[in-house]
Amino acid sequence: MSVTGARKYPDRTSERFPYVPPYLLGLRLAGRRVVVVGGGRVAQRRVPTLLAAGAEVVLVSPEVTASLEALIDDGRVVWHRRPYAHGDCAGAWLVQAVTDDHKVNGEVVAEAEAARIWSVRADDAESSPAWTPASGRAGDATVGVLLGGDPRRAAGIRDAVVDGLRDGALESRESRRKPAGVALVGGGPGDPGLITVRGRQLLAMADVVVTDRLAPAELLDELSDDVEVIDAAKIPYGRTVTQERINDHLVEQAKRGRFVVRLKGGDPFVFGRGGEEALHCARHGVPVTVVPGITSAVAVPSAAGIPVTHRGVAQEFHVVSAHVAPDHPDSTVDWAALGRAHGTLVLLMAVERMPLIAETLVRYGRSSDTPVAVIQDGTRPAQRTVAATLATVADEMAAAGVRPPAIVVVGDVVAVGREIDMIRADERADIPADMGRDP
Repeated sequence: MSVTGARKYPDRTSERFPYVPPYLLGLRLAGRRVVVVGGGRVAQRRVPTLLAAGAEVVLVSPEVTASLEALIDDGRVVWHRRPYAHGDCAGAWLVQAVTDDHKVNGEVVAEAEAARIWSVRADDAESSPAWTPASGRAGDATVGVLLGGDPRRAAGIRDAVVDGLRDGALESRESRRKPAGVALVGGGPGDPGLITVRGRQLLAMADVVVTDRLAPAELLDELSDDVEVIDAAKIPYGRTVTQERINDHLVEQAKRGRFVVRLKGGDPFVFGRGGEEALHCARHGVPVTVVPGITSAVAVPSAAGIPVTHRGVAQEFHVVSAHVAPDHPDSTVDWAALGRAHGTLVLLMAVERMPLIAETLVRYGRSSDTPVAVIQDGTRPAQRTVAATLATVADEMAAAGVRPPAIVVVGDVVAVGREIDMIRADERADIPADMGRDP
């Protein structure tokens, strides 16, 4: 025995004791006292999960990490700011011994064992009465994996199972609990890997998918053959499906008892007319689920290495739909205020109107030397960036043959992105050409 009173648990390699798999049990900890001894990195991982399960967490440790201190300050955790003392386990339903002191962890487990309280010991799986599984959630399913105290392998299997549940690979379409009505799903800025987990789950459940031109089309190839795909593309200066007809598709299909996913580029409520579609469904009694997406207004500049805000450079950014020109009577944008502002401008649908936009911004106060980046096909393999200033952007875009979809970023943050690129280029140049090759 490593500590008096602590039972030594046989592991799988013992000649005397064959490996006995643990009995898996889901603990319902809501309103129950859980004692965590230790305030370091292990506690930082486990305490939030215990709180999410509704546990009343008592933390015993002379010091805690900043993240744990924030939970304590919020009143979510009771902190005894001192070393462990015998008696701390009293009244607990579960004890976690997670200090970096082997002797203290053994004493905590010994006390818990004597009181017949289940305990988990972080530093010695063999001596731990209970093991914490590698756990994860996918919808309403909770997955827990144990591999004889091997946390890395358990986490790998956990990830594979959770990923399979999230993308539908481990469930038949018939076994899934489908929502009713319509789901407005943001597909993200273009890269199919940037759709949200929830968006991908709902897409795998769809009976009908109404998709547009900017949605990640590669995701459609993952659908079952019996899923109906309705093309609702709006091609700039070309063929288009009216918004009214799209609205009608959603209601008609949903009222036939089919689960409809409206797959859109970016976020449904950021210049995506998702609000119009949600209102139309609501007026016809059709339930709507909204799944936010990563908006291209922020994601595309990021993918090009341009932060839309940067300390000391830009404390604000404005996202503008430029689908109508600044001098058009339908424009509701205060271009004069944007010309006077010092923050970053992110312009969507601006390719055709960029010469007039640049002229307008300069007329209202922006310097003609203001850096500009035009990012075409952001987050996709064909992504490219055209660098310019407000004075040169029209000519540079024409020379480069820029076409939609493209995001235009105006402001000094563009220079920050260029500096990042130069540093990266210098670092790459310093790496010997034969580094990593076999001798």
